Amino acid sequence: MKIRLADQNDVQQVITLDGEMIGHNQRKKQIETAIQHERCLVIYEQTELAGFLLYNTEFFECCFISLLMIKPSFQRKGLAKELLMTMDKFSPTNKIFSSTNQSNEAMHNVFEGCGYIKSGIIENLDEDDPEIIYFKKR
Repeated sequence: MKIRLADQNDVQQVITLDGEMIGHNQRKKQIETAIQHERCLVIYEQTELAGFLLYNTEFFECCFISLLMIKPSFQRKGLAKELLMTMDKFSPTNKIFSSTNQSNEAMHNVFEGCGYIKSGIIENLDEDDPEIIYFKKR
């Protein structure tokens, strides 16, 4: 397993994985911009892209992990946890935030296993499935 900042050679693979997971490429520009501004981590198993993480600092000037995606064939192997733990080294701020739907038990376990604590809730993003905000201080 290897985790590193994404570069231009990763753009198409990240866009393809995202599109396969959500069924469209609406986040193409967001991914391209994140990689261009060095705000994307990628995780590879040998030569295969296993997942990625996007972040920004537009959430009250704090680091916010906006997207963490692991390819289905690599899920439940600790890769999301590895990306979050690596984010501690890359975060440009001492406060790191992220979120997940209330229904996403697997991601709640990952956040809590990495030392994140619940920090709030946002209603009405997804019908009947509130978004839970998580926080960690480096």
